[in-house]
Amino acid sequence: MNTTLPDIERALRLLRLSGVRDTLETRVLQAQGTQQPFLETFALILQDELDRRQSRLIERRYQQSGLEEKLTLAEFDWSFNPKIPRQACFQLNALKFMAAGENGLIIGKPGTGKSHVAKAVAYQAVLQGHKVQYLETDDFFNRYALSAAEQRQTRVRAILEADLLVLDDLFLARSIPDEAGALLQTLVHQRYKLRRSIIVTSNRVVQDWGAYLGDKTMSTTILDRLMHHCHQLEFNGRSYRLKEAAEALAQKTKEE
Repeated sequence: MNTTLPDIERALRLLRLSGVRDTLETRVLQAQGTQQPFLETFALILQDELDRRQSRLIERRYQQSGLEEKLTLAEFDWSFNPKIPRQACFQLNALKFMAAGENGLIIGKPGTGKSHVAKAVAYQAVLQGHKVQYLETDDFFNRYALSAAEQRQTRVRAILEADLLVLDDLFLARSIPDEAGALLQTLVHQRYKLRRSIIVTSNRVVQDWGAYLGDKTMSTTILDRLMHHCHQLEFNGRSYRLKEAAEALAQKTKEE
């Protein structure tokens, strides 16, 4: 039986071995050119398939995460605000806090890079194969309030099943929908029991959370679970957004 390369590629397509199919010809030529042992060639072909599957898994996890940017800490301008806790940010980025079921709380002034760091940690978790849910909190609360009961259950289930939940810009608005406080308490409480990590960023100091929730007891309950085994980072300094706006204005003025 004479089997040709197209025959093999057809079989690989049927078996859904796209990683092998994409590199097979290259691997065959490589083996012929270097007289590579069969087992070594076969191991490389299998690794190609594993790499392709891992790449597709990561991309699927990214698409499901809610992230719209693939940010990293390498892109962060640490020199702009030297007092930002750089070491603590990289400790979060190492993801050891997730293995321990710990949380991260990043509090600070607007525009100081809190969201960038949270998104970078979330993307790093995606790259490591974790399920991530990133939520712009105010938008999520508003959408949740308008959704049907079945949609709510599905959404909450996905959030609870995620290995990492990021609640970005919590209390950006001074008021939240009536049901949002109870929802926030449920998410924090359930994830605490499951030992699944949360990162929260906020412009509001925790002492004021009771006022925004309209319930100091609820605020205490949420903070009790959130801050138990929690990495607390404080961001101060100038606003990156104001800096970028000033630079854009200066460039426009120069061009005119």
